[in-house]
Amino acid sequence: MSEEKKIHLDVVGMGELKQWSFYKALIAEFVATLLFLYVTIATVIGHKKQHRPCDGVGLLGIAWSFGGMIFVLVYCTAGISKGHINPAVTFGMLMARKVTLVRALAYMAAQCLGAICGAALVKAFMKHHYMMLGGGANSVAAGYSRGSALGAEIFGTFILVYTVFSATDLERIARDAHVPVLAPLAIGIAVFMVHLATIPITGTGINPARSLGPAVIFNNPKVWHDQWIFWVGPFVGALAAAVYHQYVLRTATTAAAITTTTTTNSPRI
Repeated sequence: MSEEKKIHLDVVGMGELKQWSFYKALIAEFVATLLFLYVTIATVIGHKKQHRPCDGVGLLGIAWSFGGMIFVLVYCTAGISKGHINPAVTFGMLMARKVTLVRALAYMAAQCLGAICGAALVKAFMKHHYMMLGGGANSVAAGYSRGSALGAEIFGTFILVYTVFSATDLERIARDAHVPVLAPLAIGIAVFMVHLATIPITGTGINPARSLGPAVIFNNPKVWHDQWIFWVGPFVGALAAAVYHQYVLRTATTAAAITTTTTTNSPRI
């Protein structure tokens, strides 16, 4: 087999379909996304059904429910599926050639299915309030344009995916071993901070599966009309983060390391 054909097969990843670890990872992504949607959307609905301003968890509590669940679920699934729980993160990893095409597509399908099931559970347990209070679905808030919403989703996802790349960078971990970094915590805090900034604009997507699940279950024309924003924005943001980290920061770091090695090994006169 030629070298070019081997590289092609590695990128596509058809061989992964024969591995049980691949299917375990799919199950992990499905369950994690289901749990993520169940807890977070239930939190949103629970807050919205309160009548007084100080009732419920507030915007801060909603943001923490998203960030906290990502922290917990990434921690739980990192050793099985790397804890993507987000098609935008998976897309970023695909662009950086950290996952194969087959794995990326399978992850996205599992994540979307898990999100739909998670939103369906919330509706099953809180049907009246779920349908009356918007179903936790993402849409452009009144007073904001679709362009503003798209920009918010791009920048929010960039922050998230950039954090994922930085927190899981093996070369950085080896180089800065004296600085303890708990990757799930950093990723969870990034999700928390982005929610604080963008909940008033879009309800915060930054995760196409999170937006798709409630859209399918709530099934509202306005939500479907805005749905493209919550796919295009996160994918563009993830692509930008992958390019920035892999081909700007990592290239610069590699070049600096080569220069240092050359200087160290150069003969002294």
